[in-house]
Amino acid sequence: MNVKKEIARRRTFGIISHPDAGKTTLTEKLLLFGGAIQEAGAVKSNKIKKGATSDFMEIERQRGISVATSVLAFEYNGIKINILDTPGHKDFAEDTFRTLTAVDSVIVVIDVAKGVEEQTEKLVQVCRMRKIPMIVFVNKLDREGKDAFELLDEIEQKLSLTVTPLSFPIGMGYDFKGIYNIWEKNINLFSGDSRKNIEETIKIKDVQTEELDKLIGEQPAKNLREELELVEGVYPSFNQEAYLAAEQQPVFFGSALNNFGVRELLDCFVTIAPTPRPKQSEERIVKPDEKDFTGFVFKIHANMDPKHRDRLAFIKIVSGVFERNTPYLHVRNGKKLKFSSPNAFFAEKKEIVDISYPGDIVGLHDTGNFKIGDTLTEGEEIHYKGIPAFSPEHFRYINNADPMKSKQLEKGIDQLMDEGVAQLFTLELNGRKVIGTVGALQYEVIQYRLEHEYGAKCTYEPLSVHKACWVEPKDIKSEEFKEFIRVKQRFMAKDKRGHLVFLADSPFTLQMTQQKYPNVKLHFVSEYKQSF
Repeated sequence: MNVKKEIARRRTFGIISHPDAGKTTLTEKLLLFGGAIQEAGAVKSNKIKKGATSDFMEIERQRGISVATSVLAFEYNGIKINILDTPGHKDFAEDTFRTLTAVDSVIVVIDVAKGVEEQTEKLVQVCRMRKIPMIVFVNKLDREGKDAFELLDEIEQKLSLTVTPLSFPIGMGYDFKGIYNIWEKNINLFSGDSRKNIEETIKIKDVQTEELDKLIGEQPAKNLREELELVEGVYPSFNQEAYLAAEQQPVFFGSALNNFGVRELLDCFVTIAPTPRPKQSEERIVKPDEKDFTGFVFKIHANMDPKHRDRLAFIKIVSGVFERNTPYLHVRNGKKLKFSSPNAFFAEKKEIVDISYPGDIVGLHDTGNFKIGDTLTEGEEIHYKGIPAFSPEHFRYINNADPMKSKQLEKGIDQLMDEGVAQLFTLELNGRKVIGTVGALQYEVIQYRLEHEYGAKCTYEPLSVHKACWVEPKDIKSEEFKEFIRVKQRFMAKDKRGHLVFLADSPFTLQMTQQKYPNVKLHFVSEYKQSF
């Protein structure tokens, strides 16, 4: 069993973007090239009956958006590729931030007409902080959009990236003729017919040849030569070390919907993208080629299959080899657990796997043992850091709409909160439950899933809370802390882990509280997990 060889052929990456830039469509096309699926289903298109492979929740199909991170794997040219397709919608940003702890590199998708959008900026900032290598894919070139150079400038300025184009469009929108692949020195001509087999590329050793004029016409050929000259003059040439150090970002152009420019992206990606990388734990840096297995839970998903009430904990393997039916230490609980049917994901199929390597994502059936951020090891006590819980933006009371179903509601809320869909706070005064979310759309998702997956109905009541602050007293016995608890009794709650939380109703209250009780520290990020 050659572990080093297996690590070397793994690539685990996430696809991030603003909603609607074509992220899920790109995922589908990558699976198509990997031979993992036979036909791609566009997320929005009603004409194609087949929904996109990576959108499995009913609410996603209705809305045409991805609300949960999907894990998909396929083989391409002997390389095992694991894709984590993330939700672009900002209401589900927390899921995406957590997913970014489990990837070794990312592909950023940008819409050629809209350019760099707000959600893209936030996500790229997180990638920059974590020094994650990025490749940029400019999508939807068959539509009218911004000029390529204008876009490259915008990417550099708004995202603070150092870009180097590895392919370049020939025309755009109606005049779109194809793509010149700078990386492989060839041309891919666009026929505008996405049902056609993927076009063969034409090798061009030198763009100065007359052959180019014959292929795309004199004027487009002249423009392309000028533009390529400019690219050479303005942008640095590609440097793999700089890319891996997150100091340079290659850019590709294409149209995912029309299968265009995707193969070029994939061919380059498997060549340059990083293999599984070392990960920082609170105790030490863990390297992938270490003998002992370690991994961490970055996502939990209940009811992957509505027919069976199953809950899967997604684990990213950091080091060593994960084997079926082998006992591993659950560090937080201090218990050994064995897994008889670990799942791997190949496009739309789940398969039971006997052995998995660093870089792989494994789904473990969970009866409620796991929480996000948990670590599994062969015995060493390691805690991986970097999966934060932020203060939510929205707060509502949750009420039971059907008293006969209170048990189901309790179970449903419990499991959905473990998934990290939202955060639950229980008021100390009267035990009422408050749900905090990053975006308002999550309330709909929770209501929908409680009803369809747990048979429980709920209603919401507005609650004016500005911020949830995790409380850290300097001295739990001090008079100051006792007074703080007594005066703020109405606003005190416990989170799901039993940590004390102060729900401040306005920025003014927060400021006054901090001044009045200087020895009671208030955190906006739950401090039991490190912030970034």
